[in-house]
Amino acid sequence: MKKEEAKALASNKKAFKDYFLLENYEAGIALTGTEVKSVRARKLNFKDSYAQIKNGEVFLLNLHISPYAQGNRYNVDPDRTRKLLLHRKQIDRLLGKTQEKGMTLVPTKIYLKNGVVKLEIALGRGKKFYDKREEIKKTQAKQDLQRFLKNQP
Repeated sequence: MKKEEAKALASNKKAFKDYFLLENYEAGIALTGTEVKSVRARKLNFKDSYAQIKNGEVFLLNLHISPYAQGNRYNVDPDRTRKLLLHRKQIDRLLGKTQEKGMTLVPTKIYLKNGVVKLEIALGRGKKFYDKREEIKKTQAKQDLQRFLKNQP
């Protein structure tokens, strides 16, 4: 039997823009049936979402999953707190890292892997305004170089 590859459903582009992402972790996510159907239909929004460790468990906050159209009474609150499923060693490592100044857990991507919804979270450090400007300058220079090389005979 052939294993199915991971199929990306959505990514958090703002996370790559606002944070230096240091380490990535794959986590399962506890969802209800109608939420899974909405995720498969790509009806979700990462805006202002983040992960937090409480009482030795990791929770995802502010991930908006729109209610499933045919879900009627089985739909749950779209902005509810969802539990992430990680190994104990990973949680302990993340707990130590997030207690450092400026470190946070940011969801970067949600995807299907072998028919199961998975979430990629990253340990990130927030970028300062001057870091963002520096990155914009680098991408501009790269684009200008590409245009120049393209127009050469």
